[in-house]
Amino acid sequence: MQRYGWIIGLRPERVEDYKREHAAVWPGVLKMIKECNIQNYSIYLRRFPDGAYYLFSYLEYVGEDFEGDMARMAADPLTQQWWDVCKPMQTPIANAAEGEWWADLEEIFHCD
Repeated sequence: MQRYGWIIGLRPERVEDYKREHAAVWPGVLKMIKECNIQNYSIYLRRFPDGAYYLFSYLEYVGEDFEGDMARMAADPLTQQWWDVCKPMQTPIANAAEGEWWADLEEIFHCD
């Protein structure tokens, strides 16, 4: 099992929209997440002192081909529609790598 953490900005005017969408994630999207070997997936929200909002996601990958499973998810038409709803609400962080939407976080501590 591999743990992943990511971060992205959330447009302040879209916070309530994002919360509402994620309170009722489409069943087909949830099914694809599980089929792509993702479990224990959470997204957290925090407003920083400068007023900016950030989302932190955590997931556990239990498959054997992360890149392949992520490509499979990205190719799924329903997942693409879901992302079309969510992406306009998000904004990549300033120092995200080229082509990176959710920026990778380095795990520096874990305790089971």
